Amino acid sequence: MVGLLSVAACGAGMSVPTPPGPAAYVPAAPHVAREWAQSTQSGERQLLRFKWQFHNERSTAGGSGSLRIAGRDSLRLDFRGPLGTARGAAAVVGTTLLWADPQDEVDKFVPNYSLLWAMMGVALPPAEGATVLAATDQRLTAYRFVVGADTIDYYRTRAGTQFVADVRRAGSRVGRVITVFDAAGKPERARLEVPSGPARLDITFTEITNPGSHPAGTWYVPVSDQ
Repeated sequence: MVGLLSVAACGAGMSVPTPPGPAAYVPAAPHVAREWAQSTQSGERQLLRFKWQFHNERSTAGGSGSLRIAGRDSLRLDFRGPLGTARGAAAVVGTTLLWADPQDEVDKFVPNYSLLWAMMGVALPPAEGATVLAATDQRLTAYRFVVGADTIDYYRTRAGTQFVADVRRAGSRVGRVITVFDAAGKPERARLEVPSGPARLDITFTEITNPGSHPAGTWYVPVSDQ
């Protein structure tokens, strides 16, 4: 699907249209793209709590979760549905999965870790050897990272209110994220759309804090309750 997406505004019955992407890209220096990607990251220790709703052609589910961030590239995801159903956790460094528990539930929740970071409004830097393209106008700043037949498009409105990420593998869309920011520049809500399902994940951030530390064992595989 190539058109406009929308993110439902919680409880308001509104929608926020995806800003149209740039008309054309030109070659850009990788170091400039890396600096731009860093500008989307706080670099601080963060804890983001959220509510989620998942929709596909067969069912709808919802629950709560959290994202813990350390530095610029370390992330832990935890989520669960009502009464502990649809429960999963994962630890990621950049786009490298350290562990997922259980793997199938994490894969259902988010199919790609660049998209997971994008739901917080974070762009990851281009991979080593990637071709970097850029576009900018009065509306937005955009980058495209190309590795072989795979691409990641990022763009953010100059007003700082919306951020979009579009991931394709061999030309086929893996997923597309639009994140909306509040007046303080913090992520407020995000939508991930996956065309292969098709499926949609909506996240509303309920609390964002900067803890002095994360709990011991944050980066280790959880011990089974059984």
